[in-house]
Amino acid sequence: MVTWWKMYPCWRLVTILLAMIFNGSRTSFALHNGVGVTPAMGWNPYNAFACNTVESQYHSNAQAVVNLGLKALGYNYVNLDCGWQGTTRNASGAFTWNVAALPNGVPALATFVHSLGLKFGVYSDGGFFACDAVGGTAHFLGSLGHESQDAAIFASWGADYLKYDNCYAVSSTDFVDFDPPIEIQPHYTTMRDALAATGRPILFSACEWGVQDPARWPASSVANSWRISNDIGPPASWDNLFRIINQLVPITGFAGPGGFNDLDMLEVGNTGLTTAEQQTHFAFWAAAKSPLIISTDLTTISQAALSILSNPRVIALNQDPLGQSISFKRRYTNDHDVWAGHLSDGSMVAGNTLVVINMANSARSIAFELSDVGITSATAINVITGASLGTLTNSFTSAFDAHGSLVLKLSNFVSATPPSFTFYQAAAAGNVLGGGASTRVINNTITVVGFVGEGGTLGFTGIDGGAAGGTKLLSLDFVNADFTETNSACSNCRNAFISINDGPAVQVQMPLSGQSWDILFSGYLVSLSGFVAGKTNTVQISNPTAFTPDWYRIGVSV
Repeated sequence: MVTWWKMYPCWRLVTILLAMIFNGSRTSFALHNGVGVTPAMGWNPYNAFACNTVESQYHSNAQAVVNLGLKALGYNYVNLDCGWQGTTRNASGAFTWNVAALPNGVPALATFVHSLGLKFGVYSDGGFFACDAVGGTAHFLGSLGHESQDAAIFASWGADYLKYDNCYAVSSTDFVDFDPPIEIQPHYTTMRDALAATGRPILFSACEWGVQDPARWPASSVANSWRISNDIGPPASWDNLFRIINQLVPITGFAGPGGFNDLDMLEVGNTGLTTAEQQTHFAFWAAAKSPLIISTDLTTISQAALSILSNPRVIALNQDPLGQSISFKRRYTNDHDVWAGHLSDGSMVAGNTLVVINMANSARSIAFELSDVGITSATAINVITGASLGTLTNSFTSAFDAHGSLVLKLSNFVSATPPSFTFYQAAAAGNVLGGGASTRVINNTITVVGFVGEGGTLGFTGIDGGAAGGTKLLSLDFVNADFTETNSACSNCRNAFISINDGPAVQVQMPLSGQSWDILFSGYLVSLSGFVAGKTNTVQISNPTAFTPDWYRIGVSV
């Protein structure tokens, strides 16, 4: 017999939480350590140099942050990453550095960075050893069990920032563990408290790779930012971006001033992404309020990449004091995504950010509906170009490069009347479950239908097509915790194929609802045709080659 826990092995390690609204409520917790009120901006070497950065490269890139005008735009942290550490502590147990990489030492490097008017960041790990790029064999020092001592010495060196990684967190022989048998949150709270005890304001960046759903700890009470996923690279790729975007979907509401979802460092300037993809990457990270940490060699950066990183309007989205991330609004499968969020002018909402992403592999025009973000008209400014688009009404058509994006600031908007739905429970008695599909109860509250796909089917019956039938807007409530740390055919998403009245099945690509099979996503919208008048319609859900999400209910527009 197949059991639920075998199908969903990671559920046992995360907090069971029913989230009826997919992005949750804004958490009231915050670190309140005096830094990181807006997302951090700066430079880190890892995506360019891995763990092999040497002192001269830190110097030249810190100088480039100033010379290229990036410091003036807000990029004010220059941070160490793996490879700077020693492999043994000194006689008093203190942290040591790699003298081959940093012959003049960390305090001297901190002094140099500070002399440029920049802030200095260090890197350590909440495990027995730190991460490396040689399969865990370097055995760079970690801080587990030495948190107070290490925080004190980092502060004495002049650290303004700590990136805290997650290698060897379980044991001295377990290098990278995405499903650890222990809770890792205490590793981060211990270092948080150690940093606070130093009395020096140090921005705390938790790099736990999204393991054990840190947004719901909530990490906003632990760190100024927390990684939501595995590394973005290297190498850079569109698939990496898509995986991370899907992982953000259910947790946008768990971040705010002082604590932000970290989508990982920027790949702008590195090989692997087209210019359009780099622009989408930067704009989405900025609007999602992720830290903007440049991770390329600034001494050789192209003018195109520098222009992307230097766009003051996009940076302003990231640094907006409201600190609200864009949230997922609509996905047109294999076509385009629509995300939106609020901006602030002091305490008053001044506008919306709207981000449209071309998910297709080719350049084309896209007409998007303003109703997807709940409005019928608005005054629009193209954030990337600065061009005024005047008043948009109902829809807007724009040209997109392959994997390109459009970012608009909307103001003076008129709200649309929200759609209303008739809801049908997946576990209702009249529905038809076939091929292994079965029910389960989540949170002792609601019944969902799972094992749909791989031969399992779910058929809704008695669906009202209204007086005219035709095309209907559907609202889907589902559970999907099939999260992954690597790229796959549908990274951090599942596909459902939906057929109306036995017509052609339509692919619907559905992102995560969370990292637990008890977290519900409510209100995924899709338009489907083939309805007939009256209450005799059927909706069939299947997938011939993989499992779909689990299903709570569907709503059909009235």
